[in-house]
Amino acid sequence: MKNENRFMIISQNDKPKGFFYVFFHHKLGVCGLCGILLFILMAIFAPMLGDMPQGYGDFSSVQLAPSAEHFFGTDAMGLDVFLQVVWGARTSIRMGLMVVLYSILIGVPVGLIAGFFGKKTGEFLMGVTDLFLTLPMLPLMIMMAAILGPSIENVALVVGVLSWPRIARVTRAATLEAMGMQYIEAAKCLGIPTGVILGKHVFPYASSFILVETTMLMATAILAESGISFLGLGDPTVWSWGKILQGAQQNGIFFQAWWCSLFPSIFILLFVVSFNFFSLGIREGLNPRSREI
Repeated sequence: MKNENRFMIISQNDKPKGFFYVFFHHKLGVCGLCGILLFILMAIFAPMLGDMPQGYGDFSSVQLAPSAEHFFGTDAMGLDVFLQVVWGARTSIRMGLMVVLYSILIGVPVGLIAGFFGKKTGEFLMGVTDLFLTLPMLPLMIMMAAILGPSIENVALVVGVLSWPRIARVTRAATLEAMGMQYIEAAKCLGIPTGVILGKHVFPYASSFILVETTMLMATAILAESGISFLGLGDPTVWSWGKILQGAQQNGIFFQAWWCSLFPSIFILLFVVSFNFFSLGIREGLNPRSREI
């Protein structure tokens, strides 16, 4: 009986750990998830915290230091910096989601086709992908944003069009790995249409790798948007963290009113770090070695 009980205990302990078990035991991943949830809650409840700052504020409240009335102080227009940062979170999340969507719509089909067909088709598509990777992203983003016009949709389109190669390369690598598996070979031998194989068998296998890359792409998107907005090519009708920094720079208050540049910079940093930590947790949870005893 003792040997049987010992065998049962060993058998139970030998079960592979689940994704959520590994993820929630990854401290950085959990910290990243908590940070992302806080940003989402901030974006959702922004109207309850205050109306979006517009025009000019109270000129008697110009460049006030952080206080109980104005948590992050006020800028050169007398507008509350805290409300600017809160409403900027909405722009950041919206921007990141649109960039990810555009990148997936372009990069996933390219990666699947390049990995599945291989040879000339794959070489051609990867050649185009490598060409995009060698292009200087920042000058191209500035040029395209200036041509298309200042709007959040145009900025997201520009960043998404220039970011899809990362998704394409990850998808192709996962597709090539899936092509060596027996059930894919069996599906091809049975004459199952290519679209069905890619959609029902290859893509689900590659989706975990794509998920990791998209979380990192969210961080890249907000950095790109902040840079474009700081240069004055962002959407003037919405608040973003880059726009707040641009206003601080234009009014020459980087050092006079340090809070106008400090708090949006901190939130950009926290946003990027949260998504990077979150991607590390997902990668750890999807790693077969981490799920073994």
